[in-house]
Parts: sequence; C-alpha cells; structure tokens
Amino acid sequence: MFGAPMALDFVVLFCLASAIAAVEETLMDTRTATAELGWTANPTSGWEEVSGYDENLNTIRTYQVCNVFEPNQNNWLLTTFINRRGAHRIYTEMRFTVRDCSSLPNVPGSCKETFNLYYYETDSVIATKKSAFWTEAPYLKVDTIAADESFSQVDFGGRLMKVNTEVRSFGPLNRNGFYLAFQDYGACMSLLSVRVFFKKCPSVVQNFAIFPETMTGAESTSLVIARGTCIPNAEEVDVPIKLYCNGDGEWMVPIGRCTCKAGFEPENNVACKACPAGMFKANQGAGVCTQCPANSRSTSEAAPICTCRNGYYRAEFDPSEAPCTSVPSGPRNVISIVNETSIILEWHPPRETGGRDDVTYNIVCKKCRSDRRSCSRCDDNVEFVPRQLGLTETRVFISNLWAHTPYTFEIQAVNGVSNKSPFPPQHVSVNITTNQAAPSTVPIMHQVSATMRSITLSWPQPEQPNGIILDYEIRYYEKVSRICIPEISSTMGSRPATDHNEYNSSMAKSQTNTARIDGLRPGMVYVVQVRARTVAGYGKYSGKMCFQTLTDDDYKSELREQLPLIAGSAAAGVVFIVSLVAISIVCSRKRAYSKEAVYSDKLQHYSTGRGSPGMKIYIDPFTYEDPNEAVREFAKEIDVSFVKIEEVIGAGEFGEVYKGRLKLPGKREIYVAIKTLKAGYSEKQRRDFLSEASIMGQFDHPNIIRLEGVVTKSRPVMIITEFMENGALDSFLRQNDGQFTVIQLVGMLRGIAAGMKYLAEMNYVHRDLAARNILVNSNLVCKVSDFGLSRYLQDDTSDPTYTSSLGGKIPVRWTAPEAIAYRKFTSASDVWSYGIVMWEVMSFGERPYWDMSNQDVINAIEQDYRLPPPMDCPAALHQLMLDCWQKDRNTRPRFAEIVNTLDKMIRNPASLKTVATITAVPSQPLLDRSIPDFTAFTSVEDWLSAIKMNQYRDSFLTAGFTSLQLVAQMTSEDTIVSLSRRTWNKTDPDHHSYHCNPLLLFHWQGSRALQMSCDLLGMMSGSCVIQDMLCLDEQRQQEATAIACAVPAQGGPAVYIADEMSVKDCTLLYMPSSPFPFRTC
Repeated sequence: MFGAPMALDFVVLFCLASAIAAVEETLMDTRTATAELGWTANPTSGWEEVSGYDENLNTIRTYQVCNVFEPNQNNWLLTTFINRRGAHRIYTEMRFTVRDCSSLPNVPGSCKETFNLYYYETDSVIATKKSAFWTEAPYLKVDTIAADESFSQVDFGGRLMKVNTEVRSFGPLNRNGFYLAFQDYGACMSLLSVRVFFKKCPSVVQNFAIFPETMTGAESTSLVIARGTCIPNAEEVDVPIKLYCNGDGEWMVPIGRCTCKAGFEPENNVACKACPAGMFKANQGAGVCTQCPANSRSTSEAAPICTCRNGYYRAEFDPSEAPCTSVPSGPRNVISIVNETSIILEWHPPRETGGRDDVTYNIVCKKCRSDRRSCSRCDDNVEFVPRQLGLTETRVFISNLWAHTPYTFEIQAVNGVSNKSPFPPQHVSVNITTNQAAPSTVPIMHQVSATMRSITLSWPQPEQPNGIILDYEIRYYEKVSRICIPEISSTMGSRPATDHNEYNSSMAKSQTNTARIDGLRPGMVYVVQVRARTVAGYGKYSGKMCFQTLTDDDYKSELREQLPLIAGSAAAGVVFIVSLVAISIVCSRKRAYSKEAVYSDKLQHYSTGRGSPGMKIYIDPFTYEDPNEAVREFAKEIDVSFVKIEEVIGAGEFGEVYKGRLKLPGKREIYVAIKTLKAGYSEKQRRDFLSEASIMGQFDHPNIIRLEGVVTKSRPVMIITEFMENGALDSFLRQNDGQFTVIQLVGMLRGIAAGMKYLAEMNYVHRDLAARNILVNSNLVCKVSDFGLSRYLQDDTSDPTYTSSLGGKIPVRWTAPEAIAYRKFTSASDVWSYGIVMWEVMSFGERPYWDMSNQDVINAIEQDYRLPPPMDCPAALHQLMLDCWQKDRNTRPRFAEIVNTLDKMIRNPASLKTVATITAVPSQPLLDRSIPDFTAFTSVEDWLSAIKMNQYRDSFLTAGFTSLQLVAQMTSEDTIVSLSRRTWNKTDPDHHSYHCNPLLLFHWQGSRALQMSCDLLGMMSGSCVIQDMLCLDEQRQQEATAIACAVPAQGGPAVYIADEMSVKDCTLLYMPSSPFPFRTC
C-alpha cells in the first residue's frame, strides 16, 4: 500500500501523464496527395480515381463509386504496400461521403450506405493489377463502415457536403507491412481521404525522470513497460522507476521516483539545480538549498555540507545542519583546600563554551620535585571523586597523595569538539604542597614460619610511608572462635563482630618489617594487625589477619618429616668426604696435562655457533605435562626467610610488585624486585604466574632481566628478579628529557638490540617489545623484561587491540602489520617493534603516533605511512627505523645486523651528525607536528620551557630579551645570540682544553630547531677541544669513543678529537651552567 507522499506523487504523475496527448506517426495519408494514388480497382468499372475538392476547397485525390442501379455489386479497391515500421497495432482514419439511397429515384433494393474495410499482412509487395486478390478469402476484415450522415440531391445542389470520419484499428501485426482493401457492394459514395498511422506514448520528463517514446502494444488493452532514467544530478528512490504505456498512447501506473542528490535542489520538477556558493543541501530528496550554518562556509557549488572555518569544528555526531563550534576557554577562579594528603579543587566554568552545552572537565595530576623544575605523572593509586575525566561538576576531591610533596594540577575544559582540535585543551593550573601525614596502612602480612609457641610474620612497607618509617606496632590477640574471616583493610567494608578477647590485645614493636611473636599457646588462632609510625604519628591499623600456631601433633609430624632429611644429610656428608678423597687423587693425576689442552677445551666450549649442540634453545614451559616441573627445572626455589620485603613499587596482572632485599647464604645482600601472586588465585592463575619464571630462568644475558628465583612453598607465591633502579625506560626518558647525548641513546639502543639478538638466537619471540617493557638500572644498562603476558594472545580480531587470556591489553602501536592482520608473530615482527622502541628512545619517551586512535594507526600503516624522525634524530638512526618498518617482513634486518649497524655508529660518531628532516607530504597525519601557540605564554621563561629550551633562560635575560614583546621584535641578525663563555680546564700539561658554550641559532619557522656550534670568532686563542666520551657498560665493551660536538667555522682553529681511551679512566663532568653535560677523561 502506498504511503501518503507516494500516493500523492502517483495522483500528480497520473494526471500530468493523462494530460499529454499521444504521438501519432503516419504511415500513409492521401489528404496531401495531388498526383494519382495508383491504387488497384477491380472491376475497372467500379472504383474510379478522380480529382475533387474538400470542404475547404483544397484539391484532393479521391476514389468514388456509384453503381446503385446495377444489382450484385462487388467493387474492390486495394491500396499500395504499407510498411508498418515496427508498429503492432495500426489505426485507419477514413473520410467519406455517402448518398442517401432514399433520395435516389427508382433505385432498386440493392442500394447500400455502407462498405467493408479489410487488411492483408505480408512481408513484401505481392499485389499488382494482375495478381491482386479480389475475394474475401485472403483478407482479414476490420469492420463494416457505416455513415453517420448521408447527403441527398438537395444537399448536393446546395453544395452542402456531409463528410463522415471513421477510425478503426487492427492488430496485432507481425509481418513487414500490409495492404488495405475497401469493398463496395452497392453504395453511392466517395472515399475522400485515408490516413494510416500508429500511436506512441510521447517522451516525457516527470518527477526528475526521463521516459523515452514508447510504441503501444498489440492490443488496445496492452500495457507496455517503459524504463525511466533519472535526470542529471538526481538518483532513484526505493525501486527502479518505470511507467506503463497503454493502447491509446497514454502514460499510466507510475512506479518508483527520482529525487535530487545532496547539493542539488529541484527546479520545476524537471531539473536539479546546484546549490550556489554559501548554501548547501545535506541529503537527497525534495528539500531545497539552505544557507550555511554559523561558522561554516561552502566555497563551491553543489555543496552537500558546509566546511567549518578555521578554529571551528563539528562533533562526530553533530548533524551537518548544525553550526560549527569551537573549544572552550580555560576554567576560572580555582580554589584549593588542602587537608594533609587530600585536596579539594573548585573552579568556575569557562567564559567561552565554544557555543556548546557539553563542557566537561579533566584533571591532570603531576607530582613534582621540591624545586618544581620537573614533574611526572601521579601514581595510579591517586583517587579522584567523583572521577578524573569527564567531570560535569566544577568540584573534585583528590586523595591518596604523598605527604610533603609539591603537586601541580591542571584543570582542562573540554567539549564535544576538543578531540578535533590539534591543540591541547585550554586549562588552568594550580600548584599545591601537601601537608605532613601519617603513613598509610600496611597492605598485607605474610606468615614466614610458625612453632608451637611463636609466629614469625613479615609485611611490605605502606604504599605511602609519608616519611621515614620509625617502627611498627603489632597488635594481636587470641581468637575465641577458630573461624576467621580476614579483612583486606581496616578502612574498607564492614567490620566483623568484635571478638571478646580483642579488648585484651597484646602489643609488640619492631624496627623492621618482620617480627616474631612469642609466648603464644599451641594450636591457637591469633588475630594480628600492624601499623607504621613516622614523625607524624601512627597510621591506621592494617586489616585483621589470622595466623595459627602449631599443635603438638603438627610439631611431631614436622619432626618425622624432617628425620629422613637429617639422615639423608648425614649420608650425603659421608659421600661428600669420600668424593673429596677421590677427586684429590684424580686431580693429582691430571697435572700432567698441559694448560694448552685446558684452554683448547674452553675455546671449543665457547665457540659453538648457532644450531650447534652447545647452543641453548628456548623451551616453552607449556609443553610440559606438569608446568610445575618446568618451574623446578628452570627456576631456583628460595627460602622465604632469605627475602625481606620493603615497599610497594607497582602492581601487576597477578598482584603487587615490591622492592626488597635478598640475602642468600654465603652471598652479599642485594636489592631485588618481588612479584607476588594475590590471594584467592586459581590453579591456572598460579601456573600462568609461574610460567614467566620458567621463561626467564632459561635466559642468561646482560641485557635480559635476571631471575634470582621463586618462592612456591609458602604464601604468597613470589617471583624474585634483579632490581632495576631507574624503572621502565619510557618513564625514565620522559623524566630526563634532553639530558642524554645521542651517543648515550645509541648505547641504550645497542643494549636492547643485543638482548633481542640473544632471544632470537634462542628461537624466542617476545611479541610485546616496547619501551615500557625495558628496564634500566643505575648504570643505564637496558634490559628486556615482561615475558609473562606476551604469550597469551587470543584469536579475537574484532578489536584492534589484542586481549590476552589474562585480560591484559597489547597495543597495536608496537605490533607489526602481519601480526595484527594474520597473527604472524616472528622475530621479524619483534624487529618492527624494536623500530618503534628506537623512535621512543630518540623522542625521549613520547607516545608513538601521539593521540591517534588504534584504528587510525592501522589504517595509516596500511597506507605506508611511517613515523617521522624525532627532533634532532640523526638521519642514520631514522633510516634504521624505516628498515625495521618494511612492509615485507623478509626484508627487515635481523637483530644481529642491527647490533652491527649500531656498533659502527658508535665507532664512527661523525655518522650521527646529519640530522634527519621531515619531508613535507600533503595531508600526511603522521607528519602534522603543530608549533606551540606563541600567544599562550606570559613570559620568556614559560615560552622556553614549552619548547624544551629552559636551560637558555639566563642567556636570554643576559642578552636583554626580558619580555615576549622584545623577543617578538628580534631581527634575523638578532636571532643569533652570542652566549659564549670561556672555561679553562687543564687536562694536559702541554695544552689547554676549552669547554665552549655553543651559540644558539633559533629558526622561527622551524618549531624548535637548534643548531649548536663552538664560538670560534676570535674570542679564544689556541685550539677549541671538546671531548664527549662515550662510557659504555664495562662488561659489554671495554673502550670509549670520543666525539666532537661542533665543527669549526671555515678558516677557524682546528677541533681536536681525543683518541679512544679505556672506559676505566672515563669520568663524567656535568656543568649545570652549560646546555650539555660534558664528559672528559
């Protein structure tokens, strides 16, 4: 059933189509003939061709017959051959006059006032005067034609003509043509004219569709389908458009319709006109063009949407008719209320909302050093109420801050188009310093051991000690009931019912995070709590936890279990003594062997190549039927009493990560990192947790994190690794932005590549190589870590971010395209990830692909976009990155080749002096690096800090550029600011070495472009020597390379390059007043 709009269209189209007359195409017309028609008559005494006049006195050729006084008339008149021209139904129009029989005197009864019309269908001309058919047999009768009016003698005398016009149709016709035959059988008549034609539905343009001329069907009731086509700039709606042509040559039954495209409006229902500039039409249909909404424009015709002006945007779900809006200004009038380690921030909404009503607020928290010169992101345990992002209120409560710590909070105002702007959100900053506060609660306690009369406990340092821990207070009491439900924290959840003995609690103190509670009763359950104390006082007690002493039976059972061990130890002692005697005898005999043989054995052992029997190959612990067997084989079990937990340093997938100490018998005490398995784990979680230890235990390389051992025989289960003082590489680089030379960064990259080369040779694929998974120790040695989660990748391609079986996310920014698309993880995909790590290192921890979404990153990589070189990145290093990002994984370099390439760069520092440049490529999103807004700064110091040149603050002030107005007036000559200062160091009795502060050359068009050179303008005599020694890890390389940081001007004094020296003699001389740390030997 048609809807109302379609029904209306149908009525309009039907009326319009009916109003258009049919097209008649003539096949023969005797009205205009002046020469003989040449028709065939039989008998010759019948029809006679004569010339006459029509009612308008025009000369015409007619046929007449009037043999009414003779009986048995059968007079035939046959036309010439008529070509039907493809028509299936033919119309014949006959104009004739007939004499009234009653007006004739003495006429016999055979007088007629009618005649017959016949047709004969044929493919060719076959009828002539001699071969024509003069009987009814071969013809098909059309009709008997009778006159509506006849004339008499009186009419004839008065020259009054009564002309009859009759039209008859016949069909269907299938041959090439036909003949018409007229049969007279006793009439007195004159055939004035004969017009033969067929009908067509005319070509028509209606409802934005063109329908061609269409012949009618073979029958008068036939309907012929005509397919229509949309006019230019119109499109079909719903179903294909068509009309039906009926037998009378009229259009009827419209189906489907066309409407104007977006950007075009209807004109008189027959054309679609383009919207002029400044107007638009968003959708296809009958709508008209409208003016562009506010803050938008269309510069060309036929615009389907108006583009936003600079600085204005549309949100993703804004309709095209909506005006363009801008980002809001920053919040105003911030008020802060500090209460120990929490703060309340309140503010006023921004003056300018950008024309939108969806303004929300984000809080950026930064923890700063005491001098506020550098800040880092706040810890993850800082809480924001009601939330940190997407605040609709102008108030937030922030807790779990560190005591006596400076913080900077940025309150950002954002709206629905903030993510469209290339600039960061407008914000207002507030600096606060938290007050003194007591330590936070101890998160958990562990039972180290138990006897019948005592329990030994240990616990980690509070997450927020808020100062130096002076001691711990332990509160404990005997529980009446044996059933114990421990509390996670005394500040969380509802407290259990108070035990009767709780009021008779005992107290103990400990200077460390371990304590032994004596004087207990055998087989009893004790409830224990602990709290820490600083100069600010005691913190809150930890949650209640229950521990039980041994019963007498437990104690005896333990002795029985230890008896075989004691006996076995005694037997082992005897065997050991016997073995010593045997070994001494064998050794005395072996003294005859030469030292060369011993060295030959060692050489043979260490020179085994890849694939040889001496090469270790990685064994997947999940191939073991019992995963615990893999743990026993590859990881060393450590007694928990050797471990001391000190403080929480992070949280992992399975539990918390602590810093602690490990003191093994006969070895010195070392700092370690301790991963714990949280309570309530399943057996699968335990197996997956320990699998990382099974993997790490197989590796032994200075650039791979070292496994010290595991604790599986007590609770909690622990994985103990070496402690890396500087933490993850990405955050370490961000905290030390600009503090390392290129050679130092290349040294870090070389260490990572060496570790990955080792893993590749062991046939181990890391799958999650990123700067966040590289740890850095106090000597700046980088080590590959995180071998636990990278194995568990599920087959879920619906999300561009792969999800591990343990719920962890692996970002696509570091993953090779074949690994994203086809799950093909190989050492070649690790090489791709290494290229991203190189980019992170050279950009000092910047996020790869910045704020692009994961899907945008995937699309960009598929279109062969690659990350541009970071600022001041040597061209050779960026080329190595591009080699790692080859689309064909077979063309990427191997890690062994990468190590060799980096070694060559270290040995030849001059190859790192050519800085890579960004080639401008139109509309390439990865190269769209915006320049800081100069107008957003209030002082020269703020501006220099934003472009990471804060070390030149004093130099700008000394040169007289004390305000942004003066900086803005600098000429091209003023941009070279002489900041030279001569420092004299006597490094050698024979010559002087100058540490030359470089010139600063700032290019306004280059964002943050710097060029450093030695001051060789005649201010110094002698030679300018700059020594920048590369101090590498001693166990990897025992030599350092000296490089020059500048090239002398043409004709200037020589720059001396020191020879390579031993790393043992290399020291670091850092000059705070200089832009760079200088190394000298």
